[in-house]
Amino acid sequence: MTNNDHMTDNPALLVAAAVDRCLTLAETWLAWDGTPIVTDGANLWTPAKAVRRVQDHLIDHLAEVEALLAGATPQEEHWHGRMVTLDADWARFTELDLAEARARWTRLGQSYVNRYATAPDAWDLPRTPNWTLREIAEHVAGITWYAEQVGTLRFGDSARIR
Repeated sequence: MTNNDHMTDNPALLVAAAVDRCLTLAETWLAWDGTPIVTDGANLWTPAKAVRRVQDHLIDHLAEVEALLAGATPQEEHWHGRMVTLDADWARFTELDLAEARARWTRLGQSYVNRYATAPDAWDLPRTPNWTLREIAEHVAGITWYAEQVGTLRFGDSARIR
């Protein structure tokens, strides 16, 4: 298998695709009217909260990948998860917020792709008690779940488009 074959198989491409999906949803969040979206009967969601959770997840697991590749123990994460809604999560979601998310998420997604490209032989190495790098990428690709909690919004309608 050549180096280029590894690139087409790069599990981090799933992360980059998930970032693209999240951005597609976030483009509609400019229509948010300030009404929280309640999911699972207890979780409150706003665009800013979804942005925070997507970013936290991308950063947390990229740090985990870096630690594992360095042979270090990954640091525990201390993020406040989805069950917490911070005061900052109630902020309006503006064009600049979208531009910032686009810049951050795209760079983070590409960082996964680039980092994984440097270590194709390490993608499936067992790292007990941690996941393999492939499993981490598959898990991180689940960031779309956070964006889907806000979903697709449209102006003049506080309900999500289903």
